[in-house]
Formats: sequence, structure tokens, C-alpha cells
Amino acid sequence: MIKDKTKIFKALSDPNRLRILKMLQVRPLYVCELTDILGLAASTVSQHLSILKEAGFIVEYHEGKWVNYKINAATEDKRISSIVSQLDFWISDEESIIDDIKKAIKVDRFQLCSK
Repeated sequence: MIKDKTKIFKALSDPNRLRILKMLQVRPLYVCELTDILGLAASTVSQHLSILKEAGFIVEYHEGKWVNYKINAATEDKRISSIVSQLDFWISDEESIIDDIKKAIKVDRFQLCSK
């Protein structure tokens, strides 16, 4: 259905959503971690996550009061899994992506998100 395909392209049409996908390939992250790394408001990050989730790229799971976001590795949609597997080919050499991944590895969720 064309509407599903449009959701996929919409999800990929924003640089911040691509940055989020690349970080989530490294490890699951909380909104507060993504907010800190991206330098965006929590509401903006939440909106980006909502679009990625609706398109099928990511899933969320709860850890106590916290919500983790991660790549949807169990998707049955071959389009989604194909795109995720090709992200390195398309954007891994971008300076912002490289910086984001370094930050995502180092970010201390317990210190950052407990504020």
C-alpha cells in the first residue's frame, strides 16, 4: 500500500531521524540520551521517535520508569530490514554520524537522565 511506503520515506527524510537510527544501531537509548546528543528539545526527539516507530524502524521497551528505544530487529517488513542494513553504505561517513556514535557509546544514562 502506498501509504505504508510513504511512512518509510517520511521517516528517512529528516537528518535527525537518520542520526537517531545510526545511534540506535550502536545500542538502545533513552529520550534524555538522544536529547543530549542531538541538542534538541525532548518534545522534538519524541516526535522523531514517534515517526520512526510508526514506520516500523524502531521499537520501545520499558525498564522501570524509563523507556528504551532500539532498532526493530524483529521486523517482518523486508523493506525496513533492508534499509537498516544499508545505512552504513549511505551515511556512515558523515561527520555528524561519526560524532553521534562516539557520544552514544560514552553517554552515561544514569547520570544524565536522573536529573
